[in-house]
Amino acid sequence: MYGPTDLKKGTVIQLDGKPYRVIEYSQKVMGRGGSIVNVRLKNLIDGAVLSKTFKGADKIEPAQVESHAVQYLYVDTEMHFMDPTSFEQFDIALELGEDATSYLKEGDMVGLQFFDGQVINVELPKNVYLTVTYAEDVVKGDTANSITKSATTETELEVKVPAFIKVGDVISVDTETGAYRERKKA
Repeated sequence: MYGPTDLKKGTVIQLDGKPYRVIEYSQKVMGRGGSIVNVRLKNLIDGAVLSKTFKGADKIEPAQVESHAVQYLYVDTEMHFMDPTSFEQFDIALELGEDATSYLKEGDMVGLQFFDGQVINVELPKNVYLTVTYAEDVVKGDTANSITKSATTETELEVKVPAFIKVGDVISVDTETGAYRERKKA
């Protein structure tokens, strides 16, 4: 069991039989009254976000979430993954990992999170490398305006990139924000 002060950003807990991840955490000390912990929690099954306040004496149950490294195969009406050691295949609903499809190429390794034997989340790496398939042209000398342009990657993800990025470049994209990070060095 966790105490409220044991929580931190990223901790997975169980409330009302459902797994939640702590996405924000703040603690307020109330003198003799103990401390109050305010957290924002994201439901790992349906994605709903809620705010919760815990008092110092509250006990919080940790969620038994397992994570398995799997290989992304392809997407059609579902997302298809395979365990590289046992070759067991997992099919999950497109809605569950819809955000992930913009960052995944066939053969990429990701994590699948399981709760009570059911897949609840696709864990993406912090950054992914994608090849630019389309980049807008930039007018030479037009640096008075924004020096970024739109680019499309091999996974159909649209990203704002610096003016020097061209078709064929491999770029790093942050999977949390969808923002350009850097061009991969050759």
